[in-house]
Amino acid sequence: MASLSLLNAAPLPVVAQDKLDHASQLFVTQFDETSFKTDSDLAIDAAFLYYQEQDKVTAAEGIFYIEKNEGDKRVYSGKLVLDTLTGASANGAVPQDFAQTFTRPSGNGEYTIAAATEPLDDTFKDTRLQLSANWTENWSPIWTSNHGLYLSREFDYTSMGINTSLQRSFNKSNTQVSLAAAYYYDLVDPVGGRPVAMSNMLFRDDFSSETEFKTAFDKTRKIASTNKQTTDLSVGISQILTRYTFIQLSYNLSSLSGYMTDPYKILSVVDEVGTATEYRYESRPDERLKQSLYLYGKQALSTGVVDLSYRYSQDDWGVTSHTFETHYRYNFTADLYGQIHLRHYQQGAADFYTRYLNHNDALPDFATADYRLGQMNAYTLGLKLGHNLPDGIKAYYRLEYYQQRPESTGQDSIGQLANQDLYPNLKAIIFQLGFSF
Repeated sequence: MASLSLLNAAPLPVVAQDKLDHASQLFVTQFDETSFKTDSDLAIDAAFLYYQEQDKVTAAEGIFYIEKNEGDKRVYSGKLVLDTLTGASANGAVPQDFAQTFTRPSGNGEYTIAAATEPLDDTFKDTRLQLSANWTENWSPIWTSNHGLYLSREFDYTSMGINTSLQRSFNKSNTQVSLAAAYYYDLVDPVGGRPVAMSNMLFRDDFSSETEFKTAFDKTRKIASTNKQTTDLSVGISQILTRYTFIQLSYNLSSLSGYMTDPYKILSVVDEVGTATEYRYESRPDERLKQSLYLYGKQALSTGVVDLSYRYSQDDWGVTSHTFETHYRYNFTADLYGQIHLRHYQQGAADFYTRYLNHNDALPDFATADYRLGQMNAYTLGLKLGHNLPDGIKAYYRLEYYQQRPESTGQDSIGQLANQDLYPNLKAIIFQLGFSF
């Protein structure tokens, strides 16, 4: 599942739980970068976020953040996130001219999708609790370190992590070099067990008894839980150019190993006329190496501030991406500001991405129809308003529109597939309400 944390790089697209990546915890951003700051030694932030996809996933998230400053020497902080997700998630199969029936991941029951309709599993539901803690220490005017712990728990997935970073200041603190590392250990325990890679989806009606079906179903499953491990390394440099201008450049390397297949995704196997003859559970490599380069700049203006960022990412799965993002904040008064947010994300497909399999071809070692690994463009447009309340309380309200546009990688839409929408757009609304105390 894609994390809904406010610290995530992505603006809450693809909420249907992406287990592929951790949001980078190496260079920790503030809970709300554009909120008014306080001089108090104790800062508390609380927020509620609501996310609604059209005809798909709904998510609600509560966030609580606390930060304790001990003078200029050290800072302790902690964050608690609780989110719930419900709705329907795409299972990866292609739509057909006729109704389709699928076996649920647990093997208990089936669900039917109407003709010419994107196949969605409508029992998608999860609750996630995330805890994190950080300690920042200023060892001297030029040396600073940060250390953190991370724990996330949901029904079928547990993630534990540790991170650390070291910063060295130069040039009267106008230049800072950072080195960071993080390690995550994830436990994966899918409902119904892990499907055997590229195994066939079985149906109760094809067996004479429930016992016979269960015996055959269990042979397509690996019951024991498994794991995924992630190691992140990052190096960065930041520079204050003038009193009003700041830039940052960072490079990140991530090495992942272990189980990265989505146990709930399938592929349609179609014949010469585009009719699905069977469904196969997807398979992904058990190793992945990712690299990214990030450039960020911020400029103070007479009435506000503007920032621009660009991120380039690539990995050995063949996925490449470009992210362009900007915020423009305008201070109406000393107590009231507004902000515009624009973001464009462009992604190339993984080498093993395919919208469907051809029944005449041998089964590949790796294949997925998951649109999150496909070719796409995505856009975000957001507005935000923040203001001061009595007793030193600050509030902000954020409303954003997100649209994801999957694209064909050139694969032919054979037979009846030419009449289907194989790459439906994803549209979502995001609302957030936050307070700082």
